[in-house]
This record gives sequence, C-alpha cells and structure tokens, in this order.
Amino acid sequence: MSTEVATEEITTTFAIKEVLKNARGRGSLVRGLHEVAKTIESGNAKLVFLAENCDEPAYKKLIQALAKEKGIPLVLVADKKELGEMAGLCKIDKDGNARKVVKASSVVVSNFGDENSASLAFLKKSLGEQ
Repeated sequence: MSTEVATEEITTTFAIKEVLKNARGRGSLVRGLHEVAKTIESGNAKLVFLAENCDEPAYKKLIQALAKEKGIPLVLVADKKELGEMAGLCKIDKDGNARKVVKASSVVVSNFGDENSASLAFLKKSLGEQ
C-alpha cells in the first residue's frame, strides 16, 4: 500500500514539474505575492500552486481565499524550495543539478499552452477528485 502512495506522489510531482516547465517556456508563469494576487484577482490565473510550509499564515490564507473566491484550482506543494526549483527560480549547473534555489511560496500559471498535455490532464483529474 505504501508503494502505491509513493508512486502517486512521484506522478503528481512529475505532472506539476511538466505543467510549470511548459508555462515557464511560454512566459505565463507568475511568481511573488503581489504579482500572484494581481493575476488571481484579474481572473487571468488558470492554476495556483501554494507551498504548504509557507512561513506566513496570513500569506497562505490570502492566496487560498483569492483562489477560492475566483474558482481557480489550488495545488499544494510540500516545500517552497521545491516549488521555487520547479518554477525555475534557480541556476542549473553543467551536470543538470539545481543550484542557488530561491524559495517560492506561491506560483500562478496564466496560460497552459498545450491544453492536451498528459501532465495537465493528470492534474485536472486529480483536482477534480478532491
């Protein structure tokens, strides 16, 4: 049973990485509290990612409330350092390893680009089941 959970987590992490990578390549990835809140409020956000270990409870409440108010799906990511790395807030060394990762508490995707990607379909399906 524990191997099924681990496989699901790996699959979810992979899907999040792919969706963020595609959005980053299209220039439709928004980071930082002010820009994230502005994008959500304007209705341009398609998907919101929030780090579970965000240090500021008011920050988390604000992002969760805005996403809920606008009906935008919210995906929780375990670690803000991991979210920052997936959002491209790091340097990649010659071996392909992330260095100097900047933590991100929230990230918004404003345009998916490829609406038919398997990773996006997986995320939408898992969000629909919650």
